[in-house]
Amino acid sequence: MRLEIVSWRGAEPPRERALRSELASRGFGASLWRDVPGARYEAHSHERDEALWVLEGEMTFEADGRTLRLGPGDRLELPAGTVHTAVAGSAGATYLIGERGA
Repeated sequence: MRLEIVSWRGAEPPRERALRSELASRGFGASLWRDVPGARYEAHSHERDEALWVLEGEMTFEADGRTLRLGPGDRLELPAGTVHTAVAGSAGATYLIGERGA
């Protein structure tokens, strides 16, 4: 797994059920999470690979010297041990967050 944003390419808007199914097929357990506008997560990392898939709103991540902005349908893949920060957009964010093998 490498640090990357994967954009939604479906003809229909992304739906939670379809995204959960896709994450499960890739070995990720997933939970729905909601952040209020401007919610901030300081620098941290995870012991397992992580995937975050935005359903509504926007999230901005800083990792490996890059700024990564995600909107609806965008998925961020974070390899285990990647130090990152996150900030929810002005309308907040609703997303699925999963760890591989969880």
